[in-house]
Order: sequence, then C-alpha cells, then structure tokens
Amino acid sequence: MGQAPAWRRAARLFTAPSRTGEVAPLRWDLGFYLACLAFALPTALVSEFYGYRVWGNFATVAYGLGAAHSGYLLLSARRGRTPRGASGSRWCGIAAVALLAMIFPLALLVIRRLTGVDWLITPVSWAAQPEVWVIERSADLLLHHGTPYVDVTALGRAPEVNDYTPYGPVMAVFGLPRALFGGTPLTNALTDARWMFALAACACVLGTLKLLKWPRVPIGAAQLALACPLTALTWAVAGPDLAIVGLLVLSCALAATGRVAWSGLVLALVVSAKLIVAPAAAVLAVLVLVRRGSVAHEKGLDWAALGRFAAALVATTAALHLPVYLVDPAAFVEHVFRFPLGMGVVRSPAASPLPGHLIAGTGPFGQVAAFVLVGAAAVAMVLWLVRRPPANGSAALLRIAVGLGALILLTPATRYGYLVYPLVLLGAHLAFRVAEDPAAPPAQRPATTSS
Repeated sequence: MGQAPAWRRAARLFTAPSRTGEVAPLRWDLGFYLACLAFALPTALVSEFYGYRVWGNFATVAYGLGAAHSGYLLLSARRGRTPRGASGSRWCGIAAVALLAMIFPLALLVIRRLTGVDWLITPVSWAAQPEVWVIERSADLLLHHGTPYVDVTALGRAPEVNDYTPYGPVMAVFGLPRALFGGTPLTNALTDARWMFALAACACVLGTLKLLKWPRVPIGAAQLALACPLTALTWAVAGPDLAIVGLLVLSCALAATGRVAWSGLVLALVVSAKLIVAPAAAVLAVLVLVRRGSVAHEKGLDWAALGRFAAALVATTAALHLPVYLVDPAAFVEHVFRFPLGMGVVRSPAASPLPGHLIAGTGPFGQVAAFVLVGAAAVAMVLWLVRRPPANGSAALLRIAVGLGALILLTPATRYGYLVYPLVLLGAHLAFRVAEDPAAPPAQRPATTSS
C-alpha cells in the first residue's frame, strides 16, 4: 500500500494521542515550541510596549520548558521508551504555557497597572494595552450617558486615536464591573477588564465542550488555540479578541447541535461587539440551512431553522444597537464604521505589514488592487459555501477561519494580532472534528437536539 495523502499525514501531527511513542508528532511539538520561543525572546528584548516585554520574559521560560520537555519525549521515543506518569504527557508543554505565559504575566500586569499610567503616550510604561482602557471608559460612558461613544468633534481640542471606541456596544459590558465597583486599588485589580475577557473566553470553551459531549481535545488543537504566542500575549496584555472568538466558537457549537435560535442570539453578541467577525454569519446561516439533511438524513433544506436563526440574529442585533444609535447617531457611525474604515476624523493606526497593507502602500493603484483582492477573496468564499456547504461544525469553523484569515491578510488597515482569530478557529476546528467523527464513542458525539 502507498503512503497516505500529505494532508492526512499532516493532520496526524495535530490529532496524535497525548501520550505517544511516535516520532513525527513529537518533532512537530519541538518545532512548535522553538518557533514560539523565537517569537517570545525578541519580544522580551526589543518590544516598545512594557506589557509585551513582561509577557516575553515569562513566555521565553514557558516555551523553553515546552521545547525541553518535547526534546526529552522525542529522545525517549527514539530509544523505544515511553516515560511514565505526567512527565510522559504532551500536555506538559501546554500546562507550562498556560501557567507561565498566561496566568502569571496577567496577574503581574494587573498589579503593575495600579501605578496609574493609563492614557499616557508612553508605551514603555503601559501595563495594559489601550483597548483595555478604552473599553473600561466606554462602560462608564454607557452608564452615565447612554452611549459608549463620545462626540470627537465636541471635545474642545483636537481628537486623538484613544478618544475612539471602535467596537460595538456589547464590548462595553466587559468594562461594567470596573465602572460599577472600581475605585480602590483592590477593586480596580479585581475588576480589570482583562479578567472579564478571560472569564468569558473560559466560559465559552467550557460551554462548547459541554455541547460537544466533552470530546478528547487533540494536543494540536490546544497548541493552535491556546499555546500559540498570539493567544497567550493577547490574554496577558489585552484580551477582547479572545472573548469574541470564544463567543463565535460557542455560536458555532450551538448551530452544529441544532440550537439555532440560541446560535443566532450569541452570534448577535459577537457582531455587536466587533464587526470584523460579521462574515461568519453567512457561514453559520448556510450550516443551519443544510444541517438537517446531513445530520438527520433528510432531504431538502431546513428553511424553518434558518428563519429562527436569522430572526434571533437580526432581532438581538437591532435591540443591542438601536438604543445606543438613537442617543447620538453621528458618534455611533464615526466610531463603529468610519474610524475602522480609515474615514474618520482621525485615521486608524492599524497598519501591520501584512500583504493588504503593503500592497495598498504602493500608491493609488495598490489601494485599488488591495480592495480588488478583498473582493476576490469574498467571491471565492461564496463559491466555496455554495459548492461545498458546511455540513457540520468543524467544516463551518474551517471556512470561517479561512475567510477571516483572508480578510485580515488582505485588508489595507489591519493588525497582525487579529490573526489570533483564524488560529483559534483552526484549533476549534480540530476539536470539533474529533467530536463529530462517526468512529468516536457515542458519549463523545455532539447532541442533535433542535430548538
């Protein structure tokens, strides 16, 4: 018999058992942690941001331990030995990253933030990235003025970047604990918005796993979704993107298990927090439409389920946006639409050297070319959805990951940190694929109840 296709051999690297004597997955582990180490060490040494440097120091140790442990397992496998106990598990590297590159630096930075350097134009002193301050401020504004958005034309001074809140109204919810209970060093530390982002992300992970009947999560899924530097760094210094992508994965799990109205409601929360993930609505709508034929072995499309999904999505989105919009329509449009698109009074500083930005930077022709590429990617995604509609959650997550990845790479104004979205979604795709595998034990398969 010939070798398995290359993509199947590559997939085994991500789905191999947590305790394995195979050499190939352990080689992948070693390469993964070394690559992460190559990101963390320069971050610790040369980053302009204080929080990034703190994270880099912790992460260098974490990824170094992960690489050392993977090397130990690899040498043991080559000698035909499998270490016993916890030391023989590939999860040791994940645990090191979770503790040393996520929990410890976040706790330290939350305490360091009490020195009070928010809003200063001094990145070398920031213990939290600006999005944390901005979201906490937006919650205070929402409580006192009914809108998280300030009128940047009525400040009595020239507006600046940090005057903007480029999020939907739901994002302000994560800042409410600090707005309501902050004021002392202890309450400020306990209500830092990063704790709220982290709690929301963890709750979404647990909710998703419960919906999927607690599948055996592959190491590769945890590496992509949890242990990669973009996830760990975002967790420690900022956090909103992890809460949003967690809600997106939860929405997909709800759709994949037939809870379509709940899926639409959760997706409305996602879209009402950050518009960048709005294209996911098209993928989940197709999943809801075709799912009955693939799961219940029935012919035809489930238009009733799509109607419930769309009704929940539209009604919830309108209910979340309309009250804020009516308070100050001009401010709403300026913050949520004009500023992210580079059309606001102040231009967005999002300009990571990704392909779309580099192409647009070549001049007027490059700007047109970048938007043409974005349009071509959108057309390609639509064709993919039509020709190969996602029949389960793992297929939907793969399409969302590819679509958002293309959007992030090709949009002229974007940040490399947004790549955490496709990475987490790809990790979730692997976990969903295990849960939806027909060969999996019945207790590990997702439920198929309808709502």
